[in-house]
Amino acid sequence: MRQSSSTTDEKEIRETVAIILQNFSPLKENLIPILQSVQSAVGYIPQPAMKQVASFLAVPAGEVFGVATFYNQFRLIPPGKHPVKVCLGTACHVKGGNIILEEWKRRLGIDEGGVTQDREFSLDRVACVGCCALAPVVLVEEEVFGTMSPSAVEGILLRIRIEKERRSGCGGNEE
Repeated sequence: MRQSSSTTDEKEIRETVAIILQNFSPLKENLIPILQSVQSAVGYIPQPAMKQVASFLAVPAGEVFGVATFYNQFRLIPPGKHPVKVCLGTACHVKGGNIILEEWKRRLGIDEGGVTQDREFSLDRVACVGCCALAPVVLVEEEVFGTMSPSAVEGILLRIRIEKERRSGCGGNEE
């Protein structure tokens, strides 16, 4: 069953990339915009997509991989169900963004760019989310959490766990 799911995922990825490539000329200078479009559509840049882009642009796959790994905006692994983005723009940095990032790392047990083993959470630093007045800021999925403190991290995680239990129909008391 896993094999079938993986094959389906690869097929869907190839189809998605094919649609994206229709919007671009096969010029090398389109590489970054193409990768941005792939990541926007798929959530990350899988290896089959890189090969497909390389073929389209008539460049070595290693060159596409090199660009995808050089820029920290690109993910090579799928994000978690709940992507956490810690802002470290100037305002957030000055107001303790690094401390907030360290608390997320500690609570999730992963480094930035990582994904928890259960694939529930991924953690990334971002340059700016445009909410400087709310610094320090964290995005969980697309929800903005402003004036963050290290102690607020556990509250956010608890809220997500409670919502997950509600969706799954568990009351939390049953095991």
